[in-house]
Amino acid sequence: MTFDAYAPTWCPGCGDWGIRIGIKTALEQAGYNPSSVLLSFDIGCSGNMNDFLNGYALHTLHGRAIPTLVGAKMVQHKTKAIVVGGDGGIYGEGGNHFVHACRGNHDMTVIVHDNMVYGLTTGQVAPTAKKGYKSKSTPRGIIENPINPLALAIISGATFVAQGFAGDVRQLVEIMKQAMNHKGFSLVNVLQPCVTFNKVNTYAYYMTKTYKLDVKYDPSDRKKALTKAMEPFEEKFPLGVLYNVKAQTYHEQWPQIEKNMLIENKRFASFSDITKKFV
Repeated sequence: MTFDAYAPTWCPGCGDWGIRIGIKTALEQAGYNPSSVLLSFDIGCSGNMNDFLNGYALHTLHGRAIPTLVGAKMVQHKTKAIVVGGDGGIYGEGGNHFVHACRGNHDMTVIVHDNMVYGLTTGQVAPTAKKGYKSKSTPRGIIENPINPLALAIISGATFVAQGFAGDVRQLVEIMKQAMNHKGFSLVNVLQPCVTFNKVNTYAYYMTKTYKLDVKYDPSDRKKALTKAMEPFEEKFPLGVLYNVKAQTYHEQWPQIEKNMLIENKRFASFSDITKKFV
């Protein structure tokens, strides 16, 4: 079996195409199959990938892709867990869940389509948009400062933080494989041009503003990682693994699932056995 499903319906040239190829290729090259992974999708153009990627998947409520997978992961912690969402759902509506999942170092990979707009609802401004960005919801320009997802993840407790570009699928595949094989919370923020609604952060823009981290760069140095994470404020976008350290995951600290997955617990035969003492 492969991870191919139905043909995508995104706009021609959309960065989502590159991200889908990256995820699919990374899963296959890493040796996973559709029955060995659990995917949780947010709402929006990114969430539509739920229909275009073969595997056990949940299409969740807006902003709730991470906590939904946190619960599923606790029940069967040996399953590879992957969240796919946009900058709006993950950093906006689901920002609190993002921070606390980082804080707990939950063992999951979160892949974010960062295009700075809400594409499916026709281009309203998203949390990562630069201050002053004009959209149909902010015709005079957004007045808030942008979220910095890379720095936010690092200071909140994520143990793997990386950034890729939808226009460089080859590097994106390698980053995603590292993220998927990492034990702990891994973030892959993908700079993803929206060719229909974002006429500022285009492929041409990122081709001149991005650069790959040097092979000598040390991702275990937290201070250096934070310095790199702040560069997008200067319109410099580092590509690669900014931060990568080992730490105990959330589920490893629960004695109830030290030996077996919770789903294998035979204490209760059915849901009614759990609830009958409350009746």
